[in-house]
Amino acid sequence: MPLASPVRPLDRCAREYVRLVLALGAHDPGYVDAWYGPAAWLDEVTAARPSLEEVGVAVDTLQAALEGRDVDAEVAASEPIVALRRTFLHAQVGAIRTRVALLRGTRLTFDQESAGLYRAVSPAVTEEGCAAVVDDLANALPGTGAVAPRLHAFLDRFLIPPDRLDVTFRAAIDEGRRRTLARIALPADESFTLEYVTGKPWGGYNWYQGQYRSLIQVNTDLPCFVDRAVDLACHEGYPGHHVYNVLLEQRLARGRGWVEFLVYPLYSPQSLVAEGTANYGIDVALPPDERLAFERDVIFPAAGLDASEVEAYYAVLARMRRVSYAGNEAARRYLDGRATRAETLRWLEAYALFLPERAEKRMSFIERYRSYVINYNVGQDLVRDYVEARVRDGQDRWTVFEALLATPVVISNLPAAA
Repeated sequence: MPLASPVRPLDRCAREYVRLVLALGAHDPGYVDAWYGPAAWLDEVTAARPSLEEVGVAVDTLQAALEGRDVDAEVAASEPIVALRRTFLHAQVGAIRTRVALLRGTRLTFDQESAGLYRAVSPAVTEEGCAAVVDDLANALPGTGAVAPRLHAFLDRFLIPPDRLDVTFRAAIDEGRRRTLARIALPADESFTLEYVTGKPWGGYNWYQGQYRSLIQVNTDLPCFVDRAVDLACHEGYPGHHVYNVLLEQRLARGRGWVEFLVYPLYSPQSLVAEGTANYGIDVALPPDERLAFERDVIFPAAGLDASEVEAYYAVLARMRRVSYAGNEAARRYLDGRATRAETLRWLEAYALFLPERAEKRMSFIERYRSYVINYNVGQDLVRDYVEARVRDGQDRWTVFEALLATPVVISNLPAAA
């Protein structure tokens, strides 16, 4: 890769890291989630097309360099953020090693895979524990009988009609953006494009384009419940993925010349940060009481729904969030070979409370993205613990949250308390 000669050891390591991410992307479609560096860098790596074995050998060499005396001396003589940079690069390079091993046929358990790729493991849950959560949810639902049909009969009252989807989503995005800009300074030319798509395994996606721009896509394959407007607007946009990527580009890639932030490998510890902050950012932008008021005054009317039912709807959703770890357990059992596909679908229906069509959509996500599923809830819980411990210690939540977005951190390394 033709690059200007770097002076500092960590700069050399960062450039090699970029080369390895791009090289692995040639073998692994979808691995490079965002790249907004020079086209010539990608062209040269694509032309060379190092083998997976060659990438693996280069990973070992790079890890040794990151642990070497030259880097130690640079870190010791620099500001604290440089030590975080080294830790971040070390974790990201370790994830490349794990991904190469998987692509070469190495069998890992679900927990081994998530630890290697994301530096985190989902807490184990039992069938009995999942059943207890479902029983608790049943107590909040009208009617009697099987829980899933009762739940979805209730939720179906809160679907956004297709002809009101765009106006509802744009109202949510506008509010998330307004609240974020009141607390975080973003470049004047940051922007996004919103599209509605079908045929995807996910509900929403942010494709970061560089130059402070994002393409945000919303999948309309399945009915969209009213809470998804705020959730997706904040998660994919403000203060979630769009803001995260804008700040990394502005403050680290451009501001410090750290080229490792010109590329985002999806299967890496960076995703635990990205998904965790995007999910927790929903509550940062719209704390529960303020969200209820906004839903009642703006979102429910935009969707043509009865605003008097906001409290009842969100009381059920609060209980539903507790079933999210049942989805992780379904993925763990399936990918570890302890459950068949049919058994996993039944688990998702019984304990994650998906209707059959939704369970199939979730299975397609598990089969494509595997242990990536932990990044949403485990990442959110790690971010929440970190931020809220500092709020109790007197720090401002937005300030702590912004620092996480704009700093090269490995979330699983962060202490819960200051």
